[in-house]
Amino acid sequence: MQLRINSLSKTYPNGVQALKNVNLTINSGMFGLLGPNGAGKSSLMRTIATLQEPDSGSISLGELDVLRHKDEVRKTLGYLPQEFGVYPRISAEDLLDHLAVLKGISNRKDRKELVISLLHKTNLFNDRKKHLSGYSGGMKQRFGIAQALLSNPKLIIVDEPTAGLDPAERNRFLNLLGELSDETIVILSTHIVDDVKELCTDMAIINKGELLMQGNPLKSLKDLSGKIWSKRVDRELAAGYKSRMNVVSDKLVAGKPTLHVLADTQPEKGFEAVEPDLEDVYFSHIFGAQTQSLTV
Repeated sequence: MQLRINSLSKTYPNGVQALKNVNLTINSGMFGLLGPNGAGKSSLMRTIATLQEPDSGSISLGELDVLRHKDEVRKTLGYLPQEFGVYPRISAEDLLDHLAVLKGISNRKDRKELVISLLHKTNLFNDRKKHLSGYSGGMKQRFGIAQALLSNPKLIIVDEPTAGLDPAERNRFLNLLGELSDETIVILSTHIVDDVKELCTDMAIINKGELLMQGNPLKSLKDLSGKIWSKRVDRELAAGYKSRMNVVSDKLVAGKPTLHVLADTQPEKGFEAVEPDLEDVYFSHIFGAQTQSLTV
């Protein structure tokens, strides 16, 4: 299965150009879509999920034309948006059963077996009788994955799934995503670099509606090898470095900024070559050749 996006563009009525001629090819497995807030990630996800029309371009899922055959796409799609509503005064088990009916699973025995299986898979079985209003943020996200898996989807889209989760719930959720079938396309849209680093074998970076890069995370790291230089500096000196060097990130360590500079050779005495990480890949594409930085 392959998802192909060709020349996709979208401008909203307020004049914001959310997508600018985006071209992507996504194969089965975990795919990370990285970008800052407002980069166009959610616009792209909503368009793939048949929730909005683009101004131009095409999307195909295998042999299906996504924009023309929306009902067929929805039968094979699992979607977990950044924010999704649940009925607070109903149990997870009952709501999942109700959603399964809406998905067309009419046989009561089959439906019950599926619901129980998904509750186990998402580690919610022991809390299946609890009202969803009593669920933590992480539990609600895991319930979201359970409902997304109801129709055995070939394409799963999860939009900013770990935002706001504590570290334990985040790890639990990422482990759940990692267990999904290799035959399924899973698009993980996020601004959290570590989510992609831990899960994805392919990734893309988008900003201001434009696709900046697509590639394998390990290859992207190799391409930056020998080009990232690090130095701890005094706060009052940081602005000067940023004005004359390509600083791609600025991280406080023990109260002092640690600068990462993108350069082919040592930019100045005192800078040491360091192994790049995925944050360096991300920031180097987001900021390009600009002498800007981001505090993380």
